[in-house]
Amino acid sequence: MTYKIDAHPFVFRIMSAVAVLFGLLTIKSGGLVLFTSGEAHQAAGNYVPFVLWFNFIAGFFYVIAGIGLWLQLNWSALLAKLIAFLTLSVFIAFGVHIFLGGISEVRTIAAMAMRLVIWSSIAAITFIIIKKHTLSN
Repeated sequence: MTYKIDAHPFVFRIMSAVAVLFGLLTIKSGGLVLFTSGEAHQAAGNYVPFVLWFNFIAGFFYVIAGIGLWLQLNWSALLAKLIAFLTLSVFIAFGVHIFLGGISEVRTIAAMAMRLVIWSSIAAITFIIIKKHTLSN
Protein backbone atom coordinates (compact mmCIF):
# COMPACT_ATOMS: atom_id res chain seq x y z
CA MET A 1 0.00 0.00 0.00
CA THR A 2 1.24 3.48 -0.78
CA TYR A 3 0.42 6.91 0.50
CA LYS A 4 1.04 8.85 -2.68
CA ILE A 5 1.08 12.49 -1.74
CA ASP A 6 1.27 14.30 -5.04
CA ALA A 7 1.24 17.68 -3.32
CA HIS A 8 4.53 16.97 -1.50
CA PRO A 9 6.79 14.79 -3.66
CA PHE A 10 9.76 17.12 -3.18
CA VAL A 11 9.56 16.78 0.61
CA PHE A 12 9.63 12.99 0.34
CA ARG A 13 12.53 13.12 -2.12
CA ILE A 14 14.56 15.31 0.25
CA MET A 15 13.81 13.11 3.28
CA SER A 16 14.65 10.02 1.24
CA ALA A 17 17.96 11.45 0.05
CA VAL A 18 18.90 12.46 3.59
CA ALA A 19 17.96 9.02 4.94
CA VAL A 20 19.87 7.06 2.30
CA LEU A 21 22.97 9.28 2.38
CA PHE A 22 23.00 9.31 6.18
CA GLY A 23 22.54 5.53 6.21
CA LEU A 24 25.40 4.88 3.79
CA LEU A 25 27.73 7.18 5.72
CA THR A 26 26.71 5.49 8.98
CA ILE A 27 27.37 2.02 7.58
CA LYS A 28 30.76 3.09 6.23
CA SER A 29 31.97 4.87 9.35
CA GLY A 30 30.63 2.23 11.74
CA GLY A 31 32.00 -0.60 9.63
CA LEU A 32 35.46 0.94 9.53
CA VAL A 33 35.55 1.15 13.33
CA LEU A 34 34.02 -2.29 13.91
CA PHE A 35 35.83 -4.31 11.27
CA THR A 36 39.23 -2.69 10.82
CA SER A 37 42.11 -1.84 13.08
CA GLY A 38 43.31 1.08 11.00
CA GLU A 39 43.07 4.83 11.25
CA ALA A 40 39.28 5.00 11.64
CA HIS A 41 39.36 2.53 14.51
CA GLN A 42 42.08 4.50 16.29
CA ALA A 43 40.34 7.82 15.64
CA ALA A 44 37.12 6.52 17.21
CA GLY A 45 38.70 6.82 20.65
CA ASN A 46 36.59 5.74 23.62
CA TYR A 47 33.57 4.53 21.69
CA VAL A 48 30.77 2.69 23.46
CA PRO A 49 30.27 -0.70 21.76
CA PHE A 50 26.48 -0.95 22.13
CA VAL A 51 26.05 2.55 20.67
CA LEU A 52 28.39 1.80 17.79
CA TRP A 53 26.69 -1.51 16.99
CA PHE A 54 23.25 0.07 17.17
CA ASN A 55 24.26 2.88 14.82
CA PHE A 56 25.94 0.50 12.38
CA ILE A 57 22.90 -1.79 12.18
CA ALA A 58 20.53 1.19 12.09
CA GLY A 59 22.39 2.49 9.03
CA PHE A 60 20.96 -0.37 6.97
CA PHE A 61 17.47 0.52 8.17
CA TYR A 62 18.10 4.20 7.30
CA VAL A 63 18.72 3.11 3.70
CA ILE A 64 15.64 0.88 3.67
CA ALA A 65 13.49 3.66 5.15
CA GLY A 66 14.88 6.10 2.59
CA ILE A 67 13.91 3.84 -0.28
CA GLY A 68 10.43 3.43 1.20
CA LEU A 69 10.10 7.20 1.59
CA TRP A 70 11.14 7.70 -2.03
CA LEU A 71 8.42 5.24 -3.09
CA GLN A 72 6.01 6.66 -0.48
CA LEU A 73 5.25 3.26 1.00
CA ASN A 74 3.25 3.13 4.25
CA TRP A 75 5.74 1.00 6.14
CA SER A 76 8.46 3.63 5.68
CA ALA A 77 6.56 6.06 7.91
CA LEU A 78 6.34 3.40 10.60
CA LEU A 79 10.01 2.50 10.13
CA ALA A 80 11.01 6.16 10.52
CA LYS A 81 9.02 6.33 13.75
CA LEU A 82 10.64 3.08 15.00
CA ILE A 83 14.13 4.37 14.14
CA ALA A 84 13.44 7.59 16.06
CA PHE A 85 12.11 5.66 19.07
CA LEU A 86 15.02 3.20 19.13
CA THR A 87 17.53 6.03 18.72
CA LEU A 88 15.98 7.79 21.71
CA SER A 89 16.13 4.54 23.69
CA VAL A 90 19.81 3.99 22.89
CA PHE A 91 20.54 7.65 23.62
CA ILE A 92 18.94 7.25 27.06
CA ALA A 93 20.91 4.05 27.69
CA PHE A 94 24.06 5.90 26.61
CA GLY A 95 23.20 8.67 29.09
CA VAL A 96 22.87 6.07 31.85
CA HIS A 97 26.22 4.61 30.79
CA ILE A 98 27.84 8.05 31.16
CA PHE A 99 26.03 8.74 34.45
CA LEU A 100 27.40 5.49 35.87
CA GLY A 101 30.93 6.57 35.01
CA GLY A 102 31.35 4.85 31.65
CA ILE A 103 33.87 6.23 29.25
CA SER A 104 32.69 7.98 26.10
CA GLU A 105 33.46 10.64 23.56
CA VAL A 106 31.69 14.02 23.55
CA ARG A 107 31.22 13.70 19.80
CA THR A 108 29.06 10.62 20.43
CA ILE A 109 26.60 12.78 22.34
CA ALA A 110 26.46 15.21 19.41
CA ALA A 111 26.12 12.39 16.88
CA MET A 112 23.29 10.73 18.81
CA ALA A 113 21.50 14.07 19.21
CA MET A 114 21.82 14.67 15.46
CA ARG A 115 20.46 11.20 14.68
CA LEU A 116 17.53 11.76 17.02
CA VAL A 117 16.69 15.15 15.49
CA ILE A 118 16.93 13.82 11.92
CA TRP A 119 14.77 10.74 12.51
CA SER A 120 12.25 12.48 14.75
CA SER A 121 11.88 15.14 12.07
CA ILE A 122 11.47 12.62 9.26
CA ALA A 123 8.90 10.66 11.26
CA ALA A 124 6.96 13.78 12.29
CA ILE A 125 6.92 15.33 8.80
CA THR A 126 5.84 12.04 7.23
CA PHE A 127 3.00 11.53 9.69
CA ILE A 128 1.84 15.15 9.41
CA ILE A 129 1.65 14.89 5.63
CA ILE A 130 -0.10 11.49 5.78
CA LYS A 131 -2.62 12.77 8.34
CA LYS A 132 -3.32 15.91 6.32
CA HIS A 133 -3.76 13.87 3.16
CA THR A 134 -6.00 11.34 4.92
CA LEU A 135 -8.23 14.06 6.40
CA SER A 136 -8.57 15.90 3.09
CA ASN A 137 -9.68 12.82 1.11
